[in-house]
Amino acid sequence: MSVSQWRPVPVGLGAERWATRRECKTVLVVVHTVTSGQRLLEAARVLENDLRIQVVFTQAPDPFADGVGDLLAGIGAAQVPWEQATRTEFDLALAASLQGLHEVHAPLIVMPHGAGHNKLVVRGRGRAVGARAAYDLDSQRLVHDGALVPSSIVLAHDEDLGHLGRSCPEAVPAAVICGDPSYDTLVASLACRPSYQVALGAGDGRRLVVVTSTWGPKSLFGRHAGLWSRLPDELPEEEFQVVAMLHPNVWFGYGTWQVRAWFADCLRRGLSLVPPEADWRSVLAAADFVIGDHGSVTAYGAVTGVPVLLGSFAAADCQPGSAQSLLGSVAPRVSRRGSLRRQLLQAAEEFEPERHRDVIGRLTSEPGRFNRNMRQLIYRQLRLKQPATVPVALPAIPPYLAR
Repeated sequence: MSVSQWRPVPVGLGAERWATRRECKTVLVVVHTVTSGQRLLEAARVLENDLRIQVVFTQAPDPFADGVGDLLAGIGAAQVPWEQATRTEFDLALAASLQGLHEVHAPLIVMPHGAGHNKLVVRGRGRAVGARAAYDLDSQRLVHDGALVPSSIVLAHDEDLGHLGRSCPEAVPAAVICGDPSYDTLVASLACRPSYQVALGAGDGRRLVVVTSTWGPKSLFGRHAGLWSRLPDELPEEEFQVVAMLHPNVWFGYGTWQVRAWFADCLRRGLSLVPPEADWRSVLAAADFVIGDHGSVTAYGAVTGVPVLLGSFAAADCQPGSAQSLLGSVAPRVSRRGSLRRQLLQAAEEFEPERHRDVIGRLTSEPGRFNRNMRQLIYRQLRLKQPATVPVALPAIPPYLAR
């Protein structure tokens, strides 16, 4: 069945005629991008093994929606076209971005798709010139036609409640502090570091350097194109394995061919790329060094207990007091002068895990409890009794490299 065709089962007019299980509560997962989809799958996992609930997915309009169809097809999701999704009533909807959600007919749970609500954006019309607010926590995105869009707003840390209160006071009653699923998964993954390193081509005594970039002109990839060619030149292959992780918006904004073409020479000289559909948590868990920017993945790198260096950092775009902002105040910068090898060895010699304590503490105020808290929230919205067990955070799927 084409994704553009309206789905006759398990939702739609007359769906009960074709259904195998009837009287199920139906949850709609609204996926805007691959990044938000990966985060939403963490939340949807708490519904496993419950025969009272059925889950369907829809791809919402977004400038970076490329790749979502492949993601959903890859997991065998029951996909509902956006036009059908916005003309059907559901028992609950989950999303990790706000665009277009006012069109959804269901109680709505919205969660962040990165490390908390850390990104500052310029507010739109009707606001003071230059005024900035945390992305997806301001009234311009949370309120439509005078009504609050989400029924529940999932926060990773109790400090986010203060930011929400300042930017959109009417949304505070909807806030629920659940924690961070990626933090919990990353912690559970650290014990698998040796096998992850082997999967990434290291594990043979060489140290694994993970270089990560968010998207946009202020990202590491956007600002410092020269760094990427320095990596294979200045980090001897007999000592280091270097892998690069680019934000999915780079891959799906420009296309896989273009990304490979940009890195063609670096790839021939030993640099490896992690594809956008791979689980980035397992890549981070394998790292001996992380080089990054102000993106969420770099902040999560602090959890791994290895040195984190910044090749670029847009401090003005980070929420003050956020994990990213705190990391920016303690992480060493990569210098354009001097060899990268020497800088990494110096960072390792001077590194103390205590340096990242505040960064890690700011990622979540509910460490290890996202599944429990999210399940409570979802079942409360569905008005169902919770199952007796709660799924624990599992290690990330083993990583792999782009061919």
